[in-house]
Amino acid sequence: MISHQFKTIIFDLDGTLIDTLTDIADAANDALTQAGYPAHPRQKYRLYVGDGLLTLAERMVPAGTPDTAIREIAQKFKTCYKLNWANNSRPYPGILTMLETLQKEEFNLAVLSNKPDEFTHLFVAKFFPENTFAQVMGNRPNVPKKPDPTAALAIADYFGTEPAHCLLIGDSSVDMKTGSSAGMTSMGVSWGFRERQELEDSGADFIIDRPADIITHVLTR
Repeated sequence: MISHQFKTIIFDLDGTLIDTLTDIADAANDALTQAGYPAHPRQKYRLYVGDGLLTLAERMVPAGTPDTAIREIAQKFKTCYKLNWANNSRPYPGILTMLETLQKEEFNLAVLSNKPDEFTHLFVAKFFPENTFAQVMGNRPNVPKKPDPTAALAIADYFGTEPAHCLLIGDSSVDMKTGSSAGMTSMGVSWGFRERQELEDSGADFIIDRPADIITHVLTR
């Protein structure tokens, strides 16, 4: 008989479920070019993303750029991203099969991202079958972004799951710190935007190399 150590599994989006890097970099560089700032190589955005839109914009522009200009770049990015967000972005290999297995085993599945909420819902609706995730939360006004545990705990509360029975899966230190601060188990994925060392240094309870490894960890016999 299969027993579930975890009842609820919360996934990060960018770099965990979906490879969004190229489209993010393209939109960001378009916004920078329009504003007269230098563009960046695509790989730079591996370190720029993950902490929300305003932080992304701040990292994109030269040091010392005024806050008003940073906010303007953030809005330009959103405008550009709306035009190209699905050009190259796709779920990582093995993600859809893994999610299907978890659904059959009746886990509660959720997405928690620092991506703006409107884009988070667009991605989930386009790339995953309907009703895969019972809760989808991007960055919303008046809700602290990760690594603050508020949103993760709200998801746990929605499902009626104690944090100790929740697994939070992501590709960055932000996700590992979110899981830790929420009293959840944190699992780092090595295929995402950040290096394995970052996951180790930020206290990941587990680090996996393939989506199928999630199944191995959450199903105990």
